Amino acid sequence: MKQQLVLSNTVTWKNYLRDYSLIVVGAFLQALSYVLFLAPYKIVPGGVYGISIVLHHVTKGMFEFMPDGLPMGITALCFNVPLLILAIKKLGLSSGPKTVVTFLLISFFTDGLSLLFGEPLLENDSFIAAFYGGAILGVGVTCVFKAQSTSAGTDVLARVIAANSNLKVSNLIIILDSLIVIFGLLAFNDWKVPLYSWFTIFVYGKVVEMFQTENPNRAVFVVTPKTEEVKDIIVNKMNMRGTFLHGRGMFEGKEREIIFTIAERKDMPRLKEEIKKVDPHAFVSTMHASKDSPPPGK
Repeated sequence: MKQQLVLSNTVTWKNYLRDYSLIVVGAFLQALSYVLFLAPYKIVPGGVYGISIVLHHVTKGMFEFMPDGLPMGITALCFNVPLLILAIKKLGLSSGPKTVVTFLLISFFTDGLSLLFGEPLLENDSFIAAFYGGAILGVGVTCVFKAQSTSAGTDVLARVIAANSNLKVSNLIIILDSLIVIFGLLAFNDWKVPLYSWFTIFVYGKVVEMFQTENPNRAVFVVTPKTEEVKDIIVNKMNMRGTFLHGRGMFEGKEREIIFTIAERKDMPRLKEEIKKVDPHAFVSTMHASKDSPPPGK
């Protein structure tokens, strides 16, 4: 038993080290994309940092104490904190601590790199900046996703809206990001802004899609005699929904209830951990799933 506990602790620490290493790398790459490629050319990649890039440029010379405009990292932080609070309240965001570390690091790296690099990496080449900015941003976001974290931002708002509607999160993100791109067009009054921005978003999306080969949703089946305890975990702790299926064991022929739910891939480790706490012998099976409509009712 002691040997198993030591092995379990070792695996846990290895997972923590892996996840937070990915978060650091992902946060740095995202900041690098914003500072060296996107912001200098007024490319608005949607999301919180798209808003921050616009505000950074339009406030240049507006304040004596900030002649270069509002810092992008701190500005994004002012948006991300309330969005995270909203996510925790409405969605019970399980990746809360990692998310906080992620957007704090992106903010820190963004403002730090802005101080180090006063000039853009590329001169007079918006297309190359849009392409490589989107590609590096996509790799950074993928690293964060693989650490089962998120950088908060407009995807949180999209998930909150989708939770109470039949709209897909992906479609809502596209709508919100497009509105931010249009905000950039209105602010800069230059059609190059939306054209390069949408190209960046396209490249970024394709890079994430290339590395994220798995379906983001998992169908989960749980067989356990402690159905009420597991139901409490799914409904109250994870803020998810599901249903009971009736089944019968093939070996003993006993009638039993099977719990079915759909979970996002990043929530799976916590869900399994919580189930094992109440029933170490619970049978948990998962498979790829498509959530085309809201999951079964409570």
